[in-house]
Amino acid sequence: MTFDLLMAAAEAAAGAPTRLNPVKLFLDADIVVQVVMVGLILASVWTWTIIVSFLLRMGRVNRQCDGYERDFWEAENFDAFQRERRRGEVPIGKVAGAGLAEYKRNAAGHVDPEGARQRVALAMNSSVGEESDKLSNRLNFLATVGSVAPFVGLFGTVWGIMNSFFQIGQQQNSSLAVVAPGISEALFATAIGLFAAIPAVIAYNRFSHRVNGFEARLQRFADKLHAALTLQLEQR
Repeated sequence: MTFDLLMAAAEAAAGAPTRLNPVKLFLDADIVVQVVMVGLILASVWTWTIIVSFLLRMGRVNRQCDGYERDFWEAENFDAFQRERRRGEVPIGKVAGAGLAEYKRNAAGHVDPEGARQRVALAMNSSVGEESDKLSNRLNFLATVGSVAPFVGLFGTVWGIMNSFFQIGQQQNSSLAVVAPGISEALFATAIGLFAAIPAVIAYNRFSHRVNGFEARLQRFADKLHAALTLQLEQR
């Protein structure tokens, strides 16, 4: 009899899982917890899509701006350079185009030089803001995921724990074997929420810093071009 009990215990131990199985935790979870998990997984996939696309876009934009700015300051005539090598997709080229267009409008007539300088500066500053906004238009999603995902995961956890306590009442059994699976599935929702939130927060902080640095670069270029155009206005 004792030998039979030992064999049964050994077989039960051999059949028990030795590690967490995420797929099994998902499949065994309550439908509400499953919906929470799917939503968090989709948010995580979209977060990583934004991260990769932003890195690629930022690298491409920086290379384009490097080449444009180098050739622009080497040109003898800014307006001729803008016409011959127009690069509408380059942010720094759009800033230069806005400034040169406003300069030509004011230089064509007899206007107040001080007012002309202010209008040229406003045109370029507006273009700098527009280009910075375009570059950061999807970063708000990262901030949203970073702040909301842990609470969504926590909601799934709370719901799963409530369901576990409901099972205790239904089965009239408070043993750990009854509540442990449900609690594991519930806590898995929080883990997925953190998995989605942590990269989103890190990426948002890092990318916001890079966007601010890029905006400062555009502003420095605008200031240099404004100084050059102001000098031309004064020499007229």
